Amino acid sequence: MARKNQKAPWEEEEEIIWVSKTEMKQDMEALQKLGEELVALKPGILDKFPLPEDLADAIKDAQRFKNEAKRRQLQYIGKVMRQIEIEPIQAALDKHRNKHSQASAELHKLEVLRDRVVAEGDSAIEEVLSLYPEADRQRLRQLARQANKEKATSKPPKAYREIFQILKDLNNEA
Repeated sequence: MARKNQKAPWEEEEEIIWVSKTEMKQDMEALQKLGEELVALKPGILDKFPLPEDLADAIKDAQRFKNEAKRRQLQYIGKVMRQIEIEPIQAALDKHRNKHSQASAELHKLEVLRDRVVAEGDSAIEEVLSLYPEADRQRLRQLARQANKEKATSKPPKAYREIFQILKDLNNEA
């Protein structure tokens, strides 16, 4: 006669994973830190995140609170986040952070191109025209000459800034 709670020998045994109390605390603190980052974001950006309604409400409340109330609310946010899938939220936050660094890199490329237009003249303008066919060659040449003249006479770099603005507008259109 077999016991009811005993498994048959051919059935696999379940593996039990033990998690230490320290590990659980570290996980909770990590969720709370993620919650703090979400609270620090502006409401317009938060609307784009895949947040459950109760978590979104808790974050909005935490943005209004100060001092001790905010600390308790952040703990509550961590508690709510333990019961939901956080991978999509983490991915959206990583994407948001990366978008900022990508925009900075793009602006840096435009600054380098502007410097080349001022320094090299026609050869760099040809490169700008190959990248952005709708660019105005005559206006870029005029601004490059004007920027060199301003630099030589130690005047404010008005044309220099205008070249950058033109390149930025062209980049946004493309």
